[in-house]
Amino acid sequence: MKIGLRIDVDTFRGTKLGVPNLCKLLAQHSIKASFFFSVGPDNMGRHLWRLLRPTFLWKMLRTKAASLYGWDILLRGTFGPGPVIGEKLGDIIRATADAGHEVALHAWDHHAWQAHINEMDEDAIYLEIKKGYDLLTSILGKPPACSAAPGWKCTDLVLKEKSKFPFHYNSDCRGTTVFLPVINGQSIQQPQIPVTLPTYDEVIGHNGISDGNYNDYLLSLIKPNELNVLNIHAEVEGIACLEIFSNFLNTALLKGISFSPLGDFLIDFPKTNYAEIVNQDIVGREGWVCCQTSDKEL
Repeated sequence: MKIGLRIDVDTFRGTKLGVPNLCKLLAQHSIKASFFFSVGPDNMGRHLWRLLRPTFLWKMLRTKAASLYGWDILLRGTFGPGPVIGEKLGDIIRATADAGHEVALHAWDHHAWQAHINEMDEDAIYLEIKKGYDLLTSILGKPPACSAAPGWKCTDLVLKEKSKFPFHYNSDCRGTTVFLPVINGQSIQQPQIPVTLPTYDEVIGHNGISDGNYNDYLLSLIKPNELNVLNIHAEVEGIACLEIFSNFLNTALLKGISFSPLGDFLIDFPKTNYAEIVNQDIVGREGWVCCQTSDKEL
């Protein structure tokens, strides 16, 4: 069995502290992963306004957000523009690529994308992608090969604008198989590699799942001979939950499970897998996320 390991890096703190921690841990096991970096201003503290929504407030309480993420993340950019991550911490991003990991684009402004994607037209979407793409290219010395929409907030407009960039694939949705997305009967020739497994913040505190049994629960969801993609976060598994994630790796490896960057799944990708993406609510997450529909024929 193999797990595609996707690591989202949403914040300044996650980049500065979580990424080096994860790179060190993965190196101990000779594991390579896909790191998706937010490189623009860290304005994640502006999400605090969402506390007015009961579902978001419950998530913050259920996950014990202050201790999980740290107050610097929860307040970053609340009263003024946050630091531009790629300008301040480009050396960490570059070192991640130099260590052999797949380094890709997550966002320019993670908060702005999550909060305003429904209001953005094609020009605004293109500009958000291009700003992140250009800065990450300057950091790496080459264009990023792939991207992943923040919070799985993706639309048909996003797919169309992403197709203007030379991404080998995108990971914008939740789903079950690698597929080519379809819009109005026409396929976009950039494969989607969806996340198939729940994230820590979606399940912790639900149905008796705690830090003590989280790893066992996650391992029970791994399916032989099917696509398994795990999405962790530098801010969570790279800092507060580093020991939990380290134990997960140890247990998984003992069970014969291997890990790889997402791009490895393109090798055996059947080019006849097509599906549309739709907005759905999923348990444990506030607001809609983009999900793969059942496969369809063209």
